[in-house]
Amino acid sequence: MSTKKIWFANPSISDIEWMHKKTLSESLNIIITEIGDDYLKGTMPVDERTKQPFGMLHGGATVALAETLGSVASWLVVNPAYFIGVGVEINANHIKGVTGGVVTGICTPVNIKGLNHIWDIKIYDDANDLICVSRFTCTVMAKSKIPIRK
Repeated sequence: MSTKKIWFANPSISDIEWMHKKTLSESLNIIITEIGDDYLKGTMPVDERTKQPFGMLHGGATVALAETLGSVASWLVVNPAYFIGVGVEINANHIKGVTGGVVTGICTPVNIKGLNHIWDIKIYDDANDLICVSRFTCTVMAKSKIPIRK
């Protein structure tokens, strides 16, 4: 089965490293690890930054991983000189608790035509068990309409 490249250009991990600095992603140590032809993959540790008081991965941290992947994916689909993606809706079904290790999210498109992108994000634990399924909607906005931090 062949996959079609969905990205605006031919992005690399180094092209998006700047997005990590001084953000929630940096605080939670969310790292984009792979840009495939039609998917984006990233990781997040399950540690004191991402756990809830009972020692399990916090659902909000899991959603932060999902939204980060979806937002970056939308930005890679559009012409980044003129547009950005802004999250407008996200949901998550938490399937299995995790108490340690690293979780990995894989973001794939449901729809990337027009101004609303819909992404499917599946998150797995170290044993490759599915722990969360998320759906994220991102709207594409002109950079000129949004104050961007330099």
